[in-house]
Amino acid sequence: MRTEEVLAAIATGLWRWDNAAGTVTLDAEAARLLGLPPEPGSYREAAVRSRFHPVDWNEIYGVVNLAVAEGSLAEARLRIVDERGQVLRTVRSRSKPVFRTDEDADSEAYVLYGTLQEVAEPQPGATDAAHTPITGDWRRSREAFLLDAGRALAEARSTAEVLRVAGSLSMPGFSPDGLAVFGSAGERLTIIGHHGHNIGDEEPFTDMPLDTDYPAAEVVRTGRAIYLPSPDEYRRRYPATWPLARRFGRQSWAFLPLVSSGRTMGAWMAGFQHPVGFSPDERAVLSTVARMLAQALARAGVAETERELSLGLQRSMMPTLGPEIPGMTVAARYVPTGGGLQVGGDWYDMIPLPNGRIALVIGDVQGHDVRAAGLMGQLRIALRAYASEGHRPDAVLARASRFLSGLTDAYESVEGDKEPAAPRFATCLYAEVDPEAGTLDIARAGHPDPVVISADGTAVIRQTAGGLPLGIETDSDYPTTRVVLEPGETIMLCTDGLIETGGHDMATGWTRLRPVLEKPVEDLEQLADALVQAVHGPTSHYTTGPLADRREDDIAVLVLRRESAPAPETAARRSVLTIAQAEPERISVGRQLVRELLHDWSDPEQVDSAVLMVSEMATNVLVHTDGDALMVAEVSGEQGQRRLRVEVADASDELPHKRRPGEMASSGRGLVLMEMLADAWGVDPRGEGKSIWFELYESDEPGEFAGAAVS
Repeated sequence: MRTEEVLAAIATGLWRWDNAAGTVTLDAEAARLLGLPPEPGSYREAAVRSRFHPVDWNEIYGVVNLAVAEGSLAEARLRIVDERGQVLRTVRSRSKPVFRTDEDADSEAYVLYGTLQEVAEPQPGATDAAHTPITGDWRRSREAFLLDAGRALAEARSTAEVLRVAGSLSMPGFSPDGLAVFGSAGERLTIIGHHGHNIGDEEPFTDMPLDTDYPAAEVVRTGRAIYLPSPDEYRRRYPATWPLARRFGRQSWAFLPLVSSGRTMGAWMAGFQHPVGFSPDERAVLSTVARMLAQALARAGVAETERELSLGLQRSMMPTLGPEIPGMTVAARYVPTGGGLQVGGDWYDMIPLPNGRIALVIGDVQGHDVRAAGLMGQLRIALRAYASEGHRPDAVLARASRFLSGLTDAYESVEGDKEPAAPRFATCLYAEVDPEAGTLDIARAGHPDPVVISADGTAVIRQTAGGLPLGIETDSDYPTTRVVLEPGETIMLCTDGLIETGGHDMATGWTRLRPVLEKPVEDLEQLADALVQAVHGPTSHYTTGPLADRREDDIAVLVLRRESAPAPETAARRSVLTIAQAEPERISVGRQLVRELLHDWSDPEQVDSAVLMVSEMATNVLVHTDGDALMVAEVSGEQGQRRLRVEVADASDELPHKRRPGEMASSGRGLVLMEMLADAWGVDPRGEGKSIWFELYESDEPGEFAGAAVS
């Protein structure tokens, strides 16, 4: 009678599992036991694996790996399931791994030869003659334990959390009372963490040579698990280090390798106060936990490395303010979008210039990814270099645009055969500050306009000339606008994240921020915090740095105040605007500027009149002279009794004349309108040119005028 027939007669099947080829050869009985057609055949590994209960497969995988490492038999109980996942029967598998010796075989390739035999699931209280009793309740408890342990370890985000989870694991029937996780550094064994020991107990193991006759060191060296079921076994195998273990009073020990990506990264020790025989099922549970623990530690290590890299990048790229500016106060905030990187494309900078002035820079590189952060860092360095060379604001931005355009081209060429990345651009506002005169020469590249807050708290968007964002064109022009800060006035520069976060556009976002800007504060740090809190709510970060929760867009805010403010009761709102001959469209900027200065004026009709007169005065300069117009608007006095005075000056000596235009005339009505609408108006000759002006007096009764006067 053949061997197969004998085995079939006792319901035992044979199998041959080639791990390199991924095939499994079964005889008829083995196929029947696995729920396959009862005939000899060869199957793909996936087809056979699908017949094992998922939890049992994880266990046998660890048992086989242990047998491969130790050259011993692999033995385990397995539940066989059908296509619907219903359990058909329980089998016992005994197998022996044999390494392949053919020339083409990989050094790790082996063939598993084994048997399958159906067994009855022991009832509670029954004892298997060869092994520790295994009941259905114990099996269910084991499955629940492994599922809970896997979930808890998968959710751990740091090494400390992984160790806390490992220390809280309660294995069904044989829970350890002490755990230790060992790592290796060079040729030394180290302690990563431990549980169930007193402080200082780990000292003898913290820096141990790997060639020490100690179980954990041997596991790290060989990658094989070591089970010590009794103190006698420990003392016999490791007499040199037995005194170190004896003082803990334990009865059994398991040392298992922590393997991740095929590399032994350390060892896990589980110590027991009661004797443990380490049956195949118990070894399977320990092996499964060791694998999950290794994966969790590996994930935590990668996450901690990424966090450290992110923090280092953040520290090196975090915007900073430079030295103090005499007569001025500066505050800033930077809030990245969040996530792991904590560095985005927004930035601000304060740069000392060779002429003794200070440059304020704020910008936003498109995107929130690593590439945006990298481009931001390089662009920031380039801007500092161009500014330190003494270039004017327009020249600094023009050079920066060419630099960024070259950088994005370089990024595309580096990516090679990958799908080309879209070119990146950046918005930027560069202001050269003269602390003594209180002036800011501003060049703008697609960036939001600054906001000027007068000494009495009125916030006005100060429209400035601008060009395309940096990196769009290699040759772009960036005209310069001069803004004058009077004593007590504040200017705010920000990126669009502050305005548009929360579904807002530029208009509604500005409406949301205006009350915050106009609320009186003595400390600019409080104003910077209030701006961020208005968008994202309260935060405990009162210095430059990231907020903890997730953001829609990066935010950078920079506020500058000119000190020595007069008392708020007598402070005047004042704004200056130059309208060039080549830029007649800036007349609309002047109209908007006046409207914002008068946003709380009691009589809306007077506001409309002021806007109309400003338009007429500026248009007359551009039409009848060859020079530019300089508009100065000032609001002074107490609420309800204020005075608006607007002057438009030019370099022409020719004085305007009041005319009486006919019904069909297209011009000549400017002075007539001023005579009708202004409370006072006049023309003042100057040494070089003239100035035409008008005044409006705020009335408590809208619609009433004090009457016109000419001087």
